[in-house]
Amino acid sequence: MPTAETKIKKPKAAKTVTTKTVKAKAVKAAPKAKEKKEDGKVILRIRVRAYESKILDASVKQIMDTAMRYDATIVGPVPLPTEIKKYTVNRASFVYKNTREQFEMRVHKRVIDILNPGAKTIEALTNLSLPSGVDIDVKML
Repeated sequence: MPTAETKIKKPKAAKTVTTKTVKAKAVKAAPKAKEKKEDGKVILRIRVRAYESKILDASVKQIMDTAMRYDATIVGPVPLPTEIKKYTVNRASFVYKNTREQFEMRVHKRVIDILNPGAKTIEALTNLSLPSGVDIDVKML
């Protein structure tokens, strides 16, 4: 019987030791990730906006194909919340004042991140022709 009790105690001690070592590894790994971001990684963040989602998706696909052609690392496209602007208007100007109509404009948005873009990638993206009605904002992070 004494051997059974010692066997039960040993795994409990072993479990606590393994959890401590895992926590120590996680703590050591976190600062390395921060150091890599500070070392000079360049991120090209592209925000694309349009009123029609089909045109927006087509232009995002065109941007991604251009970036992939020059071997760039792409994150996205990430869909952002649709911005809805509602306008309420009186139907009639004089007699039926309580009747109203509502109109809305929807602005669809996407975000694409390109990690460490090369000079050729940036040049190809600047020369890209996209359909009208698509708004693009490019930032270097």
